[in-house]
Amino acid sequence: MPRKYTFFIHMNATKEWLSLSRDDRENYFSHIKTEIFAKYPSVSVRLYDVEAFSTKCSDIAVYETENIQDYYFMIDALRDSKIYTVPYFEIVDIFPTIEDGFVEYESSLSSNA
Repeated sequence: MPRKYTFFIHMNATKEWLSLSRDDRENYFSHIKTEIFAKYPSVSVRLYDVEAFSTKCSDIAVYETENIQDYYFMIDALRDSKIYTVPYFEIVDIFPTIEDGFVEYESSLSSNA
């Protein structure tokens, strides 16, 4: 059974991002989608706005994949972009998870018995 890895990345938008016009933000995000996200189709990306509900972070990115190397390479590509070099966003925390990891563990218990 393939493992699905999910990463919850909590971020804060910086003043550099917020000072861009909404059109400039949309144009830059379109660039990120075509130049980085499209190179790693095995990694799904979902973005959530949090700022109206939390003071801990303003945004959450959720990445899901069965290919951990593609995720790693995509994050490195993002680290080389303005997202993290200007920076437009600062990482608050990363929560890596394995979907249904307990199922695989429990299965290993019965196969070792």
